[in-house]
Amino acid sequence: MIKKNLATIAAIIIWLVPIFYFIHIYSNLPQTIALHFGMDGKPNRFGNKEELLWTMCLLTAINIGVYFLITFLPKIDPKKTARYSAETFKKVSFLLVIFLSALQLLIINSSITGSFTLNKFMLPMMGLFFAYLGNLMHNIKPNYFFGIRTPWTLEDAETWRATHQLGGKMWFIGGIAITIITLITPAKFAVPIFISIIIIIALIPVIYSYIYFKKHHQSSL
Repeated sequence: MIKKNLATIAAIIIWLVPIFYFIHIYSNLPQTIALHFGMDGKPNRFGNKEELLWTMCLLTAINIGVYFLITFLPKIDPKKTARYSAETFKKVSFLLVIFLSALQLLIINSSITGSFTLNKFMLPMMGLFFAYLGNLMHNIKPNYFFGIRTPWTLEDAETWRATHQLGGKMWFIGGIAITIITLITPAKFAVPIFISIIIIIALIPVIYSYIYFKKHHQSSL
């Protein structure tokens, strides 16, 4: 029980970091700040700092809402299958809190500095996020909420297992590749590379699930 509470307390502390930081610097922000940036990292839209306030409120609500939703999925799952991956769901929800809190800090900092380095922080951070998810993927049991949920993986547990083994490896390798490549390439190249890798690691496991299911269930079809 203590261990479970510590995880929630840690998540709440991480969730609160950007809130307190924003409160601390809010009065010192100029009334007009950068709110949107182009691919070159330069601002292309300015607005009132109250806009940033509402953006932070929305992201904060999403952050804590997603954490508790994923954490309590095993309890609200009508099929009761999510309980077999409860620990993995908790790890994913904790990671999302870290990711969304870091995103909030990045947005706040960009509004202060007037620049946004997409390929030096945001894209590498997303690469690490995918790599971490890939590392967890082989632990996910069949469920209707999280994972590579195709008609074929949901129909057959063995197809689910094989697909998530492949998907986990691809997401981990793809995530590491995204992190490294986007760090060393200009933003105008980093974004297309990022999108290309995401499409590859998303589509191949889906196609593989169909091929695997057909191959191992031909006699019953």
